[in-house]
Amino acid sequence: MKITGHILIIDDEASLRKTLARILQQAGFEVTTAENAEQGLDFLKTTTFDLVLTDLRMPGIQGLEMLKQIQASDPSLPVILFTAQPDVNSAVEALRHGATDYLLKPLKPETVIERAKAVLANLQKEKRIREITRQIEALQNELKRLENGETEGKGNGAPAINPEPVRFLKRGAVTLDLLARRAAINEETIDLPPTSFDYLLVLARHAPTVVDYQTLVAEAQGYQANMREAQELAKWHIHHIRQAIEPDPQKPVRILNVRGSGYRFVPE
Repeated sequence: MKITGHILIIDDEASLRKTLARILQQAGFEVTTAENAEQGLDFLKTTTFDLVLTDLRMPGIQGLEMLKQIQASDPSLPVILFTAQPDVNSAVEALRHGATDYLLKPLKPETVIERAKAVLANLQKEKRIREITRQIEALQNELKRLENGETEGKGNGAPAINPEPVRFLKRGAVTLDLLARRAAINEETIDLPPTSFDYLLVLARHAPTVVDYQTLVAEAQGYQANMREAQELAKWHIHHIRQAIEPDPQKPVRILNVRGSGYRFVPE
């Protein structure tokens, strides 16, 4: 599958904008650049993008504030933030507000390309899953109508087909809607960024088996990372998942860390 997409790069540093644009264009992506958040937000009002790459710290509107505005207008648009000043709190805050990933400068060209491809490949996969799910549900509904018509008045019609196994994944009190890409606890919807939803989905599918860090990152983001990098990538998303689904995030009972190995989801 060829990975394509339109990427918006937002950074006040002209040399970095040009470098990122060049390497991503050489990798086969369509690229638009903006020199600040204001210009980037204006582009987003008139043009459809598949991915946004933006600096966290810029003059004027900061990256986090821009991220909030993007999420408010298009929560499904993936945003990758990067910064030269690593800050645990700002990283967690970015992920809490829907950032897909968080990279540190200096940016390695191969890392940027790999992350972009992983995010866009995941989007293409999700789109195809939604298309197939809709087709299946349409066929199931048609089958149900045909069965009802054939057995009308006989009182012994076949039972209705329940689409839940196709659309929903339930683990204890947690239910994942694979079509709408929403999570709920005891039928109450919870707020999860798109990538964190993917991490939770991977853990739920494997539950209660331990998912090692590298497998978790590969299945959730399509990104092949070494163990240390995978551990760091997973940590931010697990933090956000715990904030959303744990009764007490400081004493997790649903998402457990198996030290040195990975995480596992424990349904009640």
